[in-house]
Amino acid sequence: MIYLDNAATSGYRPDSVVRAVEHCLTRVNANPGRSGHRQSVEAARVIFDARQKVKSFFSAPNSDLVFFTQNATQALNTVILGTVPRGGSVVTTSMEHNSVMRPLSRLSSAREVKVLRAGLAKDGAPDLDDFRAKARGASLAVVNGASNVTGRIAPIAEILDICRSERVPILVDAAQTAGSVLISLDSLPVDYLAFTGHKGLAGPPGTGGLIAADPYRMEPLMYGGTGSNSEHEEQPSIFPDRFESGTMNTPGIAGLGAAIDEINAVGVEEIRYHKEELAGILIGGLSAIKGVNVHAAPPMSNAGVVSFTCDRLTPSDMAARLDRDFGIMTRPGLHCAPAAHKAIGTFPRGTVRFSVSLRNSVGDAWAAVKAVSEIVA
Repeated sequence: MIYLDNAATSGYRPDSVVRAVEHCLTRVNANPGRSGHRQSVEAARVIFDARQKVKSFFSAPNSDLVFFTQNATQALNTVILGTVPRGGSVVTTSMEHNSVMRPLSRLSSAREVKVLRAGLAKDGAPDLDDFRAKARGASLAVVNGASNVTGRIAPIAEILDICRSERVPILVDAAQTAGSVLISLDSLPVDYLAFTGHKGLAGPPGTGGLIAADPYRMEPLMYGGTGSNSEHEEQPSIFPDRFESGTMNTPGIAGLGAAIDEINAVGVEEIRYHKEELAGILIGGLSAIKGVNVHAAPPMSNAGVVSFTCDRLTPSDMAARLDRDFGIMTRPGLHCAPAAHKAIGTFPRGTVRFSVSLRNSVGDAWAAVKAVSEIVA
C-alpha cells in the first residue's frame, strides 16, 4: 500500500506518538486540573508540557496564548465568529477551505458581514493588489498558509505587510503548513494562527490549537467548566482557561507533544525539502502523460500537494482504480474547498489529489506516476 492522502490526515504516526497516547490512557487516566490527586496533577502537567512545546515550535510570545482545540476548524471558528462585528467585513482569498468559508457564510447571513474574496495572480498565488484594495476597512483578514488543493504556499509576509498597513488583524489557517513549512511568529507575527495536529505534525486526530496575540478581542466559542474560578458562573477571564472549556483531550495532546518532538528531531526545513522533491517528481511525471492535466504549484512553492485531472476518467474513477489495482490511497473530489476548485476551473468534478508526508519515498512518487500512466493507457 502507498498512502498519498496526507493532506486529509497523516498516514504516518511515529511510535513515540502512539506510546505517549497509550501511556496517558493507562497511567495518567485523570481529568487535568479538576482534582487534587496525583494523577490529575500529572494530567495537568502533560497539558502544560505540550503547551510549552507548541509555544517553542511556533516561536509564540507566551504559552498562555496557546489554546488547545480539537482541530483547526474549531480554532478558525473561534476567531471568525468571535471577533467580527455585525456589519463588518472580512477579506479572504478564493482558495480557502470550507472551515473558513462556512463560518464566513454564516456571518454574512446572521450578522450582515461583507465577505470579500481576493482573486488569483497569474502564478496562482493571491493577487496582492486585489487583496490590498479589499482589505481597506476590513474587520479581519483570513488566509491559508498553503492550499489543500494546489499546495501553493501563500506569501504570508507580503499579506501581513498589507494587513499591518491597513490595520487589519490577520488569521492564518496553518492546517497544511504546520510541520511542513517553517512558521515563526517571531519573524511573522500574525495576530492569529490556527493549526491542526493530525496532518503535517503527524499527531493524533482530535488535536489542534490557536495562538492568539491579542485574545482580549475574541469571544469564546464555548462556555463551561475549566477547573478554575469554579465559584463563579461567568466564564473565567484568565488565559488559557477562557478558551478551553470542558475536559481536555489529554491523551491526544500528549501525542501531539511527542509528535512535535519528532518533527524537531528531523527538522522542518528537511521535511519541506523532502516534500518539494516528491512534489517535483509527481508534477513532472504527471505532466508528461498525455491526457493528464496537473493543477499544482511549482515544487519550490508547494507544501506537498499535487492535484490532477484526466481527460477520459472522472476523479472518482481514477482514485478507485489507483486503490483497487495499485494499492495507492488518494482523495478525489472537491476536498472541502469548492471555492478553490472554482478558482482553478475544476468545479464541480474536482481533482485527484496526491499529498505526501515524510514517510513517503521517491519510489512511492514514481510508482504513483507509473500507475496513472498505466490507467490512462
